[in-house]
Amino acid sequence: MDTQAVTGLLLIERVLLLKSLSIFRDTPENILAEIVHLMVEVHAQEGKVVVREGEPGNCMYIIQEGKVRVKKQQQLLATLGEKEFFGELSLLDTETRSATVTAESDCILFRIDQEPFYDLMESRPEVVRELFKILSKRIRSLNQQLLEPASR
Repeated sequence: MDTQAVTGLLLIERVLLLKSLSIFRDTPENILAEIVHLMVEVHAQEGKVVVREGEPGNCMYIIQEGKVRVKKQQQLLATLGEKEFFGELSLLDTETRSATVTAESDCILFRIDQEPFYDLMESRPEVVRELFKILSKRIRSLNQQLLEPASR
């Protein structure tokens, strides 16, 4: 059985990539091995819009190589690079994208689509717990950031 992707990443290398992400850090390797099978390789050339603010979302992306810019209404929110991810909220709902993400350089991304991820969540509730943990941390961090200007 050929476990190599076009990028040459073996199954175990993809598991290690997932393990390096905060969203999957505490997820057991056997479950990560199942998530690996959901990963679809996507190439984005420099300047390509990967997701557009206001459009419906139904997947998340993991950056294997390259960098992307995250903008909301032309304001730069972040620059993300290798072993970072975006669009994770779209694994949970189909609301519109909150920002536009553009490839800052040629990128190799892995896309995880919502429907197959839903199927995995049904059989593996641990995945849901880890996703909720990371989202809760982000909400707490945002709440803290909102409080900081008021306390100055």
